[in-house]
Formats: sequence, C-alpha cells, structure tokens
Amino acid sequence: MAIIETEAALHVAHRDNHTHRDVNGGWLRPAVFGAMDGLVSNLALMTGVAGGAVSQHTIILTGLAGLAAGAFSMAAGEYTSVASQRELVEAELDVERRELRKHPQDEEDELAALYVARGVEPELARQVARQLSRDPEQALEIHAREELGIDPGDLPSPLVAAVSSFGSFALGALLPVLPYLLGATALWPAVLLALAGLFGCGAVVAKVTARTWWFSGLRQLALGGAAAGVTYALGTLFGTAVG
Repeated sequence: MAIIETEAALHVAHRDNHTHRDVNGGWLRPAVFGAMDGLVSNLALMTGVAGGAVSQHTIILTGLAGLAAGAFSMAAGEYTSVASQRELVEAELDVERRELRKHPQDEEDELAALYVARGVEPELARQVARQLSRDPEQALEIHAREELGIDPGDLPSPLVAAVSSFGSFALGALLPVLPYLLGATALWPAVLLALAGLFGCGAVVAKVTARTWWFSGLRQLALGGAAAGVTYALGTLFGTAVG
C-alpha cells in the first residue's frame, strides 16, 4: 500500500511540475521587444536631442513624438509580420489538405515513412498511420506537425501581437519622458529612470526565460546606456556644428 501511495504521489508531482509555458502565443516576443525598443529608442532619441542644448519643451515634445510614432510603427509592423506569417502557414495547410483529399494513400505512406525514420517498426508505423488517417482533420494536424513543424490550432494572433507591441513600446518609451512631465528640468533623472527600467525589464525577462536575472538586467542596462551615450555625444557634436 505504501509503495502504491508513493508511486501515486510521484505521478502527481510529475504531472504538476512537468508543464510548459506557452511559446507560440504570439505575445511574448512583441511585448518584450516593444518594451526594450521603446526604452532604448526613446532614451537615445531624447539624449541625442538634449545633447544639442535645446529647450526643455523641445525635449518633451521629442519624447512624446517618439513614443507615439514608435508605438504605432511597432504595432503596424508586428501586425503585418504575424499576419503574413499566419497567411503563409494557412496557405501551406490548404496545400496539405488538398493532398490529403486527392492522394490519401500517398499521404498515409508518407506519414508511415516518417515514423519509420524515427525508429518505429515498419508494420507498427503502417498501422499507426492508417489509424490516424481515418479522420481528415486529425490527419491534417499530424501532417502539419510532422512536416511543417506547426500546430494548426495554435497559430499566433496578429491582433495580440500588435496590441502587445503597441502597449509595451508605449510603456517603455514613457519612462524617459516621465520625469520631464513631472517637472524635471535636467536630463539625468530621465536617464536614471530609463536605465533602471532597462535593468528591470531584463530581470523580468530572465524570470520568463529562466536566465540569470542579474546578467539579463545588466546586459539590457549596458546596451541601453551605450545607445544613450553615443546619441548624446552625436547630438552634442551636431549641435555644436550646426550652431
């Protein structure tokens, strides 16, 4: 009895712990990329303009314009990219669906050959392929996974990608502007807040991807800081040359 209870407990523990996060939902990549891009691009844009010794009003206007333009650009780009990818996948699924309808035996043979190539005994592979091919929709799903490496029922959503990208970019781009909107008159509070945001974003991403939080945070901090430093130097150089 004790052995049975132990095995049952181990089975429950394995079931509860052996779960995977959604890697095809279409929201994580645009959200992460949008937040990072919003922080880095708007910080770099504002420091570049500030390096030219312009007024506080000009820096605020630049930051808000960069936020709006970048957010809409990211959303449009993500929507188009994911929609195009989804349309391509759906076109390939239509091709596979037609082949299953016109040449069912050839597709069944192809599926059996795939299982044989993976080490299944030929006779067993034939039986499995025959049974799976009885349902056209199930056969389509199996062929899509085996041949195309996709799950027809779990395609990324263009709308989700666009909304995630828009919101995260706007949030990231807002951080460098926020100190000015709250009354700051110098650049350094905006830089400090943006760099802290970069480190925080990197640390949060590490929690999702199981990377070391401090390494991911420092990497984003270094990249954002370098971009801001370079654009500030260029802004100072160009401002002096133009002036």
